[in-house]
Amino acid sequence: MSLEKPRLRWACRRGMLELDVLFMPFVEEAWDDLNTEEKQTFERLLECDDPDLFAWAMGHQKSDDPALQAMMTFIVNRVKVSR
Repeated sequence: MSLEKPRLRWACRRGMLELDVLFMPFVEEAWDDLNTEEKQTFERLLECDDPDLFAWAMGHQKSDDPALQAMMTFIVNRVKVSR
């Protein structure tokens, strides 16, 4: 386990259960398989506000940043498949 995983787990604890359910399994199951650029994008995603993240995850809105939107789509699809 990398030293950054505990930090990421903490950052994935959000104010909304719906986001916790997306981000926590993603860090546990997919983080180690991401390349450096994808990891950086995920970390940038975690800096976004919860209402924006929720809207992106639910498909109500899209991020203006294509990389963030692609990462959110990847997370949602990966979590759907693993369930």
